[in-house]
Amino acid sequence: MAKINQSIPEFKVQAFHNGEFKTVTSDDVKGKWSIFLFYPADFTFVCPTELEDMAKHYEELQGLGVEVYSVSTDTHFSHKAWHDSSEAIGKINYYMLGDPTGTLTRGFDVMIEEDGLAMRGTFLADPDGIIQVAEIHNGGIGRSAKDMVRKVKAAQYVRENDGEVCPAAWEQGEATLTPSLDLVGKI
Repeated sequence: MAKINQSIPEFKVQAFHNGEFKTVTSDDVKGKWSIFLFYPADFTFVCPTELEDMAKHYEELQGLGVEVYSVSTDTHFSHKAWHDSSEAIGKINYYMLGDPTGTLTRGFDVMIEEDGLAMRGTFLADPDGIIQVAEIHNGGIGRSAKDMVRKVKAAQYVRENDGEVCPAAWEQGEATLTPSLDLVGKI
């Protein structure tokens, strides 16, 4: 499985983005924060609710310097057809990566081999392409984009404030912790 503090895998895939087909590579995503939002398949049930939820938070994420890449083993052609036919998916302005060979999905180790589909996996990579957040959900459990925004802010804070850490459920502006001998046993 793709692990915390490891580099994202190298890849080159086709994407549907803002009405166009584009090539996206691992080199293209470096230099900014990136969310990879793997989902099982287009034209399904939980998936459009998650992708629409992420679309609602996309502008805020962009303001934080984050690009979003949804990924399934469907083609970029299927992504366009879904975007054109679904009210929920029609709201998406972020990249929809096609991975019909499963190379990217396997690179993040979220492939369900017997089905040829991606697990419900979310990864946050920093501007160096290093994974800072990784989580996998059961296929029937939808994710929360709002909580992902919170995790982005926490990861950015920790990167910018060496020696500080964010406690559970930390929200921007709240107190952080500075681990030290004096803090041991006092929390």
